Amino acid sequence: VKTVTLNKLNFAMWDFGSRTQIRKLWQHYYHGTNAVIYMVNSNDKDRISIAQEELHQLMSNELLVDAKLLVFANKQDLPLAMPCSEVYE
Repeated sequence: VKTVTLNKLNFAMWDFGSRTQIRKLWQHYYHGTNAVIYMVNSNDKDRISIAQEELHQLMSNELLVDAKLLVFANKQDLPLAMPCSEVYE
C-alpha cells in the first residue's frame, strides 16, 4: 500500500498482483474507489485473454460502476510486445 499526495489530491494505491488465489480478495478494496489503473503485460500474448476476463469482471462490480479506468500496456519496449492497438482489441 502506498499513499501519494499531489496538490490537494490523495491517492491510496494497492498493487494486487495477478496471482489467482488473491483475486477473490480484490473486492474488499472496491468501496470508495474513484479510479482503477489496470496494468497489462503487453509482452504476454498467452495471458492477454485472462487479463481481459479479469478486467471485465472487475469493472462489472457494482462498487466500481462509476470508477474511471486507465489501462497501461506495460513492457512496450520489448521486441515482441503487442502494440497498444492489439492490447486494446
